[in-house]
Amino acid sequence: PVRDTARSVTLREISLPGLPAPAGRLESSLGKALSRLLELQSEQGYWVFDLEADATIPSEYVMLQRFLGRDMRPELKDKIARYLRNRQLSDGGWPLYTEGPADISCTVKAYFALKLLGDAPDAPHMARARQKVLEMGGAEKVNVFTRITLAVFGQVPWRTAPCMPIEITMLPDWFFFHLRKVSYWSRTVVVPLLILYARRPVAHIEPE
Repeated sequence: PVRDTARSVTLREISLPGLPAPAGRLESSLGKALSRLLELQSEQGYWVFDLEADATIPSEYVMLQRFLGRDMRPELKDKIARYLRNRQLSDGGWPLYTEGPADISCTVKAYFALKLLGDAPDAPHMARARQKVLEMGGAEKVNVFTRITLAVFGQVPWRTAPCMPIEITMLPDWFFFHLRKVSYWSRTVVVPLLILYARRPVAHIEPE
């Protein structure tokens, strides 16, 4: 239905058959959420939102371009740097979702990407990020993906990354673990990581 912003919506109006209608605070909260969604609906009946992700995606794009040796356009570098700075929390970290807490892996990637983009390590926002990383346990607390990323750029030794033998790709169908037994999106992550781990490349980064 086309939006109607003149009134709020309750779940009882759209309750599903066979399911009890929630009551109390739950109904009130979900009713507010439904009302807000209807306010954002276009007059033609559809919704349009920005396709967004957390700060790891633009950070990984910056790192990918650096790994491939590609020069990014100055205006694009400026836009990505501004985006990352604007997403930084007041405590210095970066969250995985809007208004979420700082995440150690996301924060490390955003911090490293900003350094690659040219932000000075002693800039206030960079100092806050570095302090937040240390408060959360340091780079050794990052997840597998971030640890491999740091190894690719020579920030940690490859031996610190979890072992991912390329022979996994050759396991027979009858084996208890096989790549066809995992979801397609997992394969698109696992297979490139297996190749990286087998080759263990290191992109040269100047000390400055």
